Amino acid sequence: MIKVSAPGKLMLLGEHAVVYGYPCIATAVDQRMKAKVTALNEPTFELEAADVDVHEYKKPLTEIGIGDIPKGAKFVEIALQNFLQKYPINGGVRVETSSEFSSQFGFGSSSASTVCAINAFSELFGVNLSQKEIFDLSYKTVLDIQGKGSGFDVAAAVYGGTLYFVTGGKVIDPLAIEKAPLIVGYTGVKADTTTLIKQVAEKKEKNPEKVERIFQAIAKLVDGAKQKMLEGDWERVGKLMDFNQEYLRDLGVSSEKLEALISAAKKAGAWGAKLSGAGGGDCMIALGPNDKREAIQKAIVEAGGQVIDVLPNAEGVRVES
Repeated sequence: MIKVSAPGKLMLLGEHAVVYGYPCIATAVDQRMKAKVTALNEPTFELEAADVDVHEYKKPLTEIGIGDIPKGAKFVEIALQNFLQKYPINGGVRVETSSEFSSQFGFGSSSASTVCAINAFSELFGVNLSQKEIFDLSYKTVLDIQGKGSGFDVAAAVYGGTLYFVTGGKVIDPLAIEKAPLIVGYTGVKADTTTLIKQVAEKKEKNPEKVERIFQAIAKLVDGAKQKMLEGDWERVGKLMDFNQEYLRDLGVSSEKLEALISAAKKAGAWGAKLSGAGGGDCMIALGPNDKREAIQKAIVEAGGQVIDVLPNAEGVRVES
């Protein structure tokens, strides 16, 4: 039996553009997904995942990836299928997952559970996968299920810290930064990432030049923010976040609720604020000075948001004692 955990994630800058080969900056957060994985004598797969309402799910290994798979079981099951295709095992596995954060927040619970599963299988069966091999198998799993995705949330779960990342893991560059003065507000609305990615794809098809220009502009902001983060100039990073938010508005992925929380944070003294992730709901993030932190948090709550108490720059996937 082995226990592992992986962090959730937040996108700091570069969402949507990263799906099309441009860079982004993401950070791992200290609320974690946990998995306990036990080897079984019988060639079966068992899953208990109360957070996503999966209870005593069980099937023979020969039927992995086949038939009607419950939504909450999909990522762990397809992760197991991909692992077994490369590394056959004798017997079976039981996986039990639990999360310190709600799957509603958009913290990347699916990717974190996938990374937990792949890492646990690797440890349990003595395969000793590298971080990049865990990333590649986990990213394949996400693509098998969603059809499209950049992989930044997978990278955050594997490597932890704050990462400069290019689509598909072409570049995974950990940034040596001090703790970011980040404040996170949840809209109360669960976003549908796949739908939002499709919306941007349709917009890109209708106006390819305009959308490409937006992506290129976002990429410049990401590169500028990377440098300012390394210098510790968080006030400037906040301003770059504001510019990034303007481009996300142009892409049509913001929402009234996100805008209300962003506006409230800025009026309360934030250096900058933007949506984080696909948009449409989920979370917004703000950067601000310590002496304004309480005022910013209060403003987010008064605007109808929920402040999520997380720390960025968390450790990546790890075996728990």
